[in-house]
Amino acid sequence: MITTLRHTQPGTGRTSRKPVQRGASRLVQREPLAARLPRPSLSSLKRALWPVMLVGLVVGLYELGNHLMPYADRPISKVSVRGDLTYVNQQAVQARMAPFVEASFFKVDLDALRRDLEQMPWIAHVEARRIWPDEVMVRLDEQLPIARWGDESLLNNNGQAFAPEDLARYEHLPQLYGPKRAQQRVMQQYQMLSQMLRPLGFSIARLELRARGSWFVTTKQGVELLLGRDQIIEKMRRFTAIYQQELAQESERIARIDLRYANGLSVAWHEPSPTTTDEPVVAKN
Repeated sequence: MITTLRHTQPGTGRTSRKPVQRGASRLVQREPLAARLPRPSLSSLKRALWPVMLVGLVVGLYELGNHLMPYADRPISKVSVRGDLTYVNQQAVQARMAPFVEASFFKVDLDALRRDLEQMPWIAHVEARRIWPDEVMVRLDEQLPIARWGDESLLNNNGQAFAPEDLARYEHLPQLYGPKRAQQRVMQQYQMLSQMLRPLGFSIARLELRARGSWFVTTKQGVELLLGRDQIIEKMRRFTAIYQQELAQESERIARIDLRYANGLSVAWHEPSPTTTDEPVVAKN
């Protein structure tokens, strides 16, 4: 029989065991509080300061400008008007500018001056600017009258209507008619027809766009042209060819030419034949 003896600590009743060392150990010194706190970012600081600096700069410049303004803002002592003026009276322009240039150099309202001058009938466009230290300069573009629009106004080269006071002075201009909103269309048609008729020795005295869309031309040579509503260019080319081949020798006798045919035209003479007043002429292909 084998008996095993074990040593136990008094009062515990348990066998005493030494702790097993699992590895070497050492004391670690804690970092200072300053080292553990996050460091401030200079880039973030710069981003925060830029708006403040910018606002301060703007405020400073504003205050400086207000301080220097009384010394730099002078009364206007010179007014110049430039442009090739045929119909506009320069003295009338300067008289109209007078209330505006009573203000000082920086306080003159150039936009209001521009709008007011463009109310004058013969002025199409105004450019106004300051010239340091005490001058205001305006450059004027006059209206270029091309034709009369009905009985009450003129048309410029852009097809825009304007109404000068004395229309009787412009009776030599061709007269155009049409719906109120068709001014540019009628002007474009007038320019195209004028170019096609000029080589034949014709110039337009009257061009009318009628209610149903048909075109009617009266030349200064007394010839009427009925063009219809569509294919105007083709009809004019056909008329040019037939006129040069068949009608040029009888141009003084022609009263009216009707171009509203598919492949030809008809002519009415000042001295009509006993049988008919319209003589059809067929285009030769």
